[in-house]
Amino acid sequence: MHARLALVFLLFVALAAAQPLPAPAPADVGCNGVFLTYAPEAHQRIRPFVDPAAAAAGRQPYSFRASATVLNNGVRTLPSWALLVAFAHGEILVSLDGAVLTFGDDLPYNTTAAGGGATSLSGNPQTDLLTPIATAGDLTRIQATVKLVGTLFAGPEPVVTLPSAISLADPAYSCLPVATAPSVLSACCVLIAPDQPSAVPPAAGNTYLPRVTGDLVITYDVLQAHETTYLALVTLENNAAMGRLDGWELSWEWRRGEFVNSMRGAYPREVDTRGCLYGPQGQYYKDLDFSKVLNCERRPVVHDLPPSRRDDKSLGQIEHCCRNGTILPKTMDEAQSRSAFQMEVYKMPPDLNRTARPHAPANFRISGASPLNQAYACGQPALVSPTEFPDPSGLVSTTLAVSTWQAVCNMTVDDSKPSKPPQCCVSFSAFYNESVIPCSTCACGCPASTPAAPTTTCSTTAPALLLPPHALLMPFEWRAKETLKWYHDEELGAPPNPTPCGDSCGVSVNWHVATDAAGGWSARVTLFNWEEGADMRDWFATVVMDDKVYGGFEQAYSFNATAVGDGAIFMRGREGFELLLRESNVSGVDYPVPGKQQSVLSFTKKNGPGDVDVVGGDGFPTKVFFNGEECAMPQMIPSQGVGIRASRGVLVLLLFLLFF
Repeated sequence: MHARLALVFLLFVALAAAQPLPAPAPADVGCNGVFLTYAPEAHQRIRPFVDPAAAAAGRQPYSFRASATVLNNGVRTLPSWALLVAFAHGEILVSLDGAVLTFGDDLPYNTTAAGGGATSLSGNPQTDLLTPIATAGDLTRIQATVKLVGTLFAGPEPVVTLPSAISLADPAYSCLPVATAPSVLSACCVLIAPDQPSAVPPAAGNTYLPRVTGDLVITYDVLQAHETTYLALVTLENNAAMGRLDGWELSWEWRRGEFVNSMRGAYPREVDTRGCLYGPQGQYYKDLDFSKVLNCERRPVVHDLPPSRRDDKSLGQIEHCCRNGTILPKTMDEAQSRSAFQMEVYKMPPDLNRTARPHAPANFRISGASPLNQAYACGQPALVSPTEFPDPSGLVSTTLAVSTWQAVCNMTVDDSKPSKPPQCCVSFSAFYNESVIPCSTCACGCPASTPAAPTTTCSTTAPALLLPPHALLMPFEWRAKETLKWYHDEELGAPPNPTPCGDSCGVSVNWHVATDAAGGWSARVTLFNWEEGADMRDWFATVVMDDKVYGGFEQAYSFNATAVGDGAIFMRGREGFELLLRESNVSGVDYPVPGKQQSVLSFTKKNGPGDVDVVGGDGFPTKVFFNGEECAMPQMIPSQGVGIRASRGVLVLLLFLLFF
């Protein structure tokens, strides 16, 4: 009997010892705000070994483990916290536990990629830290711990692996270092405008970050929550004045073992259930038919459906779905500035609780299929006030989402990568000059060497040659021959040898100053699509004019054009002109002809004829955008030519643009 009792006691002790204990509170240094710590735990020299006497001795790699804590000692809940760590030893983060990289970068992550700036870590899954007042000082609810594993570079031992600084990413806080243990970096962050303790603290879980905006906002609404599943609505909203997406693809990262059972309004790029069948999902959901599950990838990639699926009872019937992934700017069509889809998500332990808030996925990424689409960088989703939906019964009432998160994505340029060349370019011409100022040499990239042509036969540095007007409608190979013939016939001198390379642009825009009178002037804009693959539907373009010219804009005749401010004139095709056809063969022409659209724009000289010098340069735009992409501009404007030769050139240009 005593032996049994002893055995039970020992078993109880063993089980108690196996239970994870909450991380101990950092040393109390009198911080009544948010207390931050970063503590190295271990490091070890790893290969390749560097000779301590060598010049590169300071680049010896070490593996390291460290932990960081964020402890809310203040009177304000800290929602969607983010920790800034200024690493100082070229650290490469290999794994993170308790946080994710704020801007969704993949691991391993080189912390020097931020150009020397601090690395931002966002809490996940514990995104919000409540206050000691609201939780009776419960450490599990007011403190988060992040475990870091990675590689750093330093000199011979002894090695100090501390970062140079830590702080909160919240601008409402000011962080100052505080002295604790020699091997621990600590900081105390206090509110710049302090709050006073409330006699009745806010209810836990009801503190939301304000809704913010960006170029593109991803809203993740949980519409229904059940014990093992929830129903989510994902909405993409385009707020960029000149941004668009064609054939969008969206991806994210599940952090809690979730998987997608079904989807409406979108579809995964791969239907793959292997991760569930051979993983913990298959072990837990033993009775679930995984042949009907849609996707079990940790990072699924989904895309929009075609319009033919809009009314499909099993895949469609979701508002704002099924447009082949096209999202237009609100300035063009607000109804098409959103895209949305629904999905049923299965949860995994320990999240099988109907009353607990589900966890949003992390690391959203959005991209478009067109080379004209911009690149986006997305922040981590933040918990915001639940979205309100009209009551489906039609009553004057609203239905709230169970929970709502928003991730903000902004157009970005990655300075660590070679800059992407433009995809469109601009040429200038005018009624007073018979030649055309073409797109610049290699405006959208230089021709690549191929096995058939191992070396480039054109000059990538020589300035582009002036063109005869009719050459605008010719592909570059024909255009170059026609230009050389024109140079010879007009006795314009010997062209360079080798001749300049073409612009290599899929879209070109010709801006032609058509008239200039005492009271006003006009220009004709022509869009050329040189792409062979696809027509361009719902195109739009923007020209930016000088302020004194912009104020005199009257109208466009074949396009819908609107002055939208800051010198910009936004243009799109009228009904029946929304399609910019691809390059194609035309009967009676020996070369493929680009698809084109054109319109005349009229301007008044409202400030008096002397204020607007059309010929001197006021009649030409300073910037041109096509489908949100900024186009390469020519290096000069046409000079004033001689009347007879100018008239002949303009007549030829008009005939070609009108009849081909």
